[in-house]
Amino acid sequence: MSRDVLKIDQVRIHSGSVTKEHAMREAADILEAAGAVTSAYYDAMLQREQTVSTYMGNELAIPHGTNETKDAILDSALSFVRYDGGVDWDGEKVSFVVGIAGKGDEHLDILSQIALMFSEDEEVARLKAATTAEDLFALLSTVNG
Repeated sequence: MSRDVLKIDQVRIHSGSVTKEHAMREAADILEAAGAVTSAYYDAMLQREQTVSTYMGNELAIPHGTNETKDAILDSALSFVRYDGGVDWDGEKVSFVVGIAGKGDEHLDILSQIALMFSEDEEVARLKAATTAEDLFALLSTVNG
C-alpha cells in the first residue's frame, strides 16, 4: 500500500451506545469522507451483514462490503470507532467497529493486521484504555505499515 489507510480523522471515541446500523453508517460515512468509497458502500455493508455477521470476537466487528460491490471502493482505507457504551451486534457486545475498504486484495493485509492486534487481550485493553482519538490512533499506527 502506497499510502496510510488510517488517518487521525478516521478514528473516533464515543461514550455512549448506538445501534448496529448506526455504527455501520458511521463507518461508511468516515470511509466516504476519506474518499475511499462511494455513497453506495453503506448498502454494500448491509448486504454483507445479511449474508454473514462481521462480528469477529473480542468486542470487534469489521463491517465491509461484498465482492459484488467492489465498484463502490475507490481506495483502501479504514475507519476505527470505539463505542464505550457498546453496540449490540446480533446479541454480541461490540466496543470496536472497524470499517474497511480494500482496493484489490489490499484488504486482506489490513484485515490480518487488525486480527493480530485483537488476538492479544493486552492490546485490546490498551485500546480500551486510550482516552483520546489521538492516543487510539497512536496505538493503531501499525496498520499503516
